[in-house]
Amino acid sequence: MTSIPSPGVKPGVPPLSAPRLSTSVLIAIIVTLLAWSSAFIVIRGVAPHFAGGSLAFARLLVGAVVLSLLLIGHRWVRPTAREWVLIVVFGLSWFAAYNVALNISEQSLDAGTTAMIVGIGPVLIALGAGLFLGDGIPRWLAIGAGIAFLGVVLIGISSGITRIGDGAGVIWAVVAAVTYAIGVICQKPVLRRLPNRQVTFLGCAVGAVACLPFTGALLHDLSRAPVTSILGAVYLGVVPTAIAFSTWAYALSKMSAGPLAVTTYIVPTLVVVEALLFFREVPAPLAIVGGVVCLVGVAVSRRRSRAPRTTIGS
Repeated sequence: MTSIPSPGVKPGVPPLSAPRLSTSVLIAIIVTLLAWSSAFIVIRGVAPHFAGGSLAFARLLVGAVVLSLLLIGHRWVRPTAREWVLIVVFGLSWFAAYNVALNISEQSLDAGTTAMIVGIGPVLIALGAGLFLGDGIPRWLAIGAGIAFLGVVLIGISSGITRIGDGAGVIWAVVAAVTYAIGVICQKPVLRRLPNRQVTFLGCAVGAVACLPFTGALLHDLSRAPVTSILGAVYLGVVPTAIAFSTWAYALSKMSAGPLAVTTYIVPTLVVVEALLFFREVPAPLAIVGGVVCLVGVAVSRRRSRAPRTTIGS
């Protein structure tokens, strides 16, 4: 009995199907997205009581302690020299630089606007993979990157970046997006051989060491901050750092960086809703337009050029 091909499927050409995610990977992605969206809200809430560097140091210290406990009973794999280099860059970029930049950004930008700018990270990850990992830069990736950049410009205009001395929050948010992309690009190769728990702990530890110069500022802020803000800093270390970075590393070890990064599209929407609920904070209309343009750019960058038509028998 001859089967009838499904609509849109050409005879002789096997249909392409996306690999199905396992339940554990799906749960890891959901936990990561919810935890990371909450981080933007908590950072915004404790910003009046912690400087950007001291809050990053506190978060990474707590995170490193929790992650070290998660390593108990698990096998340790000795990294190679190349893996150590990637781990150090991963820790310096995504844990240290990203956290400091994100914290400083939210001292002047609302949480939703910050999240929308950081949301261009997947485009930067794809560009980085094309430039440094030999993946190339397809036409749609270049177009999407241009659209996302236009979105950032619109957000910058809405935030006063065109006036001298203003818009620093936008610049710091862009720095956070760039360092986030660098971290993912360096993290992925290491996860091919090393356990994800170990990689996450080492990255966090490297970030904490890099933030040691903020020790004095952290002690000063802790002496003045209310208990609620101190608990907020502890929450950032436990949930968005130790737990969420672990679930992210697990998911990244099971799938490629590009498709996983795409799942972070939902984070800005979650942050905008949460900021409205907790702070009655709504991004400026032009910033919302810019955020939508950023997301469109990210979506366009993931589009694939149509493969050339295959002739049967050729």
